[in-house]
Amino acid sequence: MREAAMRPRVPGPKRPFDPALVAEYPAVIGCDEVGRGALCGPVMVAAVWFNPLLFPPHLLARLDDSKRLDRTTREMLTPLIRAHARVSLAAASRGLVDRINVRAATLDAMCRAVTRLGVEAPVLVDGPDGIPGLALPCRAVIGGDRLIPQVAAASIVAKTFRDDLMRRLALRHPAYAWERNVGYGTAAHLAGLTAQGRSPHHRLSFTSRF
Repeated sequence: MREAAMRPRVPGPKRPFDPALVAEYPAVIGCDEVGRGALCGPVMVAAVWFNPLLFPPHLLARLDDSKRLDRTTREMLTPLIRAHARVSLAAASRGLVDRINVRAATLDAMCRAVTRLGVEAPVLVDGPDGIPGLALPCRAVIGGDRLIPQVAAASIVAKTFRDDLMRRLALRHPAYAWERNVGYGTAAHLAGLTAQGRSPHHRLSFTSRF
């Protein structure tokens, strides 16, 4: 795969994907996860495929690493991505994380998400690890959610779905402020763990001191 396809030459400070460079973005499957460092809940994985030449230019220009987008923007973009791309989701449950460790559980979910797409295309995954067990060529790309539009789209979809899940769980478990921290180890979350102990959704391997 050409290096130019991996690193657009004119990344903007906020929106890295320039529709004028659309021919340099390959038609690949992008895969990313959200929630790997959280204390509770699943790791959510999305796999996204689209052909950038056929993707709406205005939507391409708005894709970015989900961490650089606010909640309103992510929630607006997610249904548009789903309308114009092939999208698959998979989750690594709290139980799976505790049973086989978070890295292995994440890679297992990535394999399931990509396989469910049913698309024959190369796979680019954000981070240092390729996905074992795939029948497709796969490449790990550090910072892929800022370099590859399909990976950026996957990060947006995965974060939108996981954050929504954690906010719904917060209604049943209000002590941990998941509506604000979506399961990450903020001061409010740790205070809730100290006061209430673990919920059924907490990863035992991440919260063994409580």
